[in-house]
Amino acid sequence: MDHSGSGGRPLVGGSSSPVPPAAAQELSELAAEPSAGRRIGLAGAAVALASAVTSAFGYVVPVLGARTLSAADLGALATVLAIVAIASVPGMGLQIAVAVQRAKNPGSTARHVGWITAAVCAGLVALLTPLAGPAFDLPPTVMLLLAVYTGAIVVAGRWLGQLQGDERFMRLALGMAVLAAGRYGGLVAGLLLGAGLTGSVLIGTVVSLVIPAVLTVVARVPGTVPGDRGVSPKQVITACSATLAMLVVSYADLLLARALLTADVSGAYAVGTVLTKGAMWAPQVVTVLALPRLAQGSKRALTVSIGLVAGSGTLLILASALAGGLAFRFAGGEDYVDLGRYAPVFALTGALYALVFVLVNAQVAAGAKWPSAPLWVSTAVLVVAAWLVPHTFAAIMWCAAGTATLALATTAYATVRSRRA
Repeated sequence: MDHSGSGGRPLVGGSSSPVPPAAAQELSELAAEPSAGRRIGLAGAAVALASAVTSAFGYVVPVLGARTLSAADLGALATVLAIVAIASVPGMGLQIAVAVQRAKNPGSTARHVGWITAAVCAGLVALLTPLAGPAFDLPPTVMLLLAVYTGAIVVAGRWLGQLQGDERFMRLALGMAVLAAGRYGGLVAGLLLGAGLTGSVLIGTVVSLVIPAVLTVVARVPGTVPGDRGVSPKQVITACSATLAMLVVSYADLLLARALLTADVSGAYAVGTVLTKGAMWAPQVVTVLALPRLAQGSKRALTVSIGLVAGSGTLLILASALAGGLAFRFAGGEDYVDLGRYAPVFALTGALYALVFVLVNAQVAAGAKWPSAPLWVSTAVLVVAAWLVPHTFAAIMWCAAGTATLALATTAYATVRSRRA
């Protein structure tokens, strides 16, 4: 809102008396605060709704799988989701890199880098088929379909990053909903139709191919010319590495459970990780809204983000402690109610990783060189610990919780140290 009068002098109440610059700035901020608050509130609600849609789709797939597949196939489905989640993480890194660059340099683009990132991710999944298929007992056809499926998800980060960096949060919410529907809609349809594991993945892959086309329309800004500065491959690699490390460490326990436990027990463990992912992604909206401000160096944005995410995690842990059986019944069905006593531990793990996600984003936004280092170290610790402890449900679960604590402590230390430098 403009509070200037003739000659550009700040005025109060229409008077011709000049107001000191500091007072003028304060009055301007106070006048703008209600509308800014409403805008942020609406944006937060929209992004939260889109995140809820994404989470709902993410819950529906394993929940349907638990009711339509055998325990062994349910474990395979959970492994498929974990592989896609890890392989498509560079899409999140791409989004973060584009958003940070766009916030600092409006109009920055990521045309070629976006498509190259998607092609690399799809190619890696295809190349790993001879190893990953036998290791996780997955058909080669499923792995090849996942390669295409992954590429369509990754490239979406280009358009979502543009919207996030421009703080066009309403359109970002729409884009997130489009991605969620394209990512999970086909899998849901396949499970409802009784298509089995391979058939559901095939349908999911076909549906995912519409994501780029729709997001191109959603992110379009008529009449604008892109800026000269594009997103560099190094920025994308740094953001992708950090985000990939975070997702690897948070999903590694699920993969280890699949490899080290029996098929039935790994299926039960997969139900528990639904709670972990819920606690991890529930406060995602906070980081999404804060990232552009973090890129601009706002310390307050980081403080507020940490407080909100910590509060959300605390509430979810308490809820899991009070209604663990209900949580497991909702996530996997009546057969898994007896595991409700473990619900608070899974929720704690997710809540810790939610805080890690905030700090990782803050480091990337600040231009840190190696924000992923503490997370890769934590992943290595988890793998070693899981192999050394007894191969039981509880042992893997506690290894995951301990690793989340280690990841948060080391990432927090790195963040504090980088800000003091």
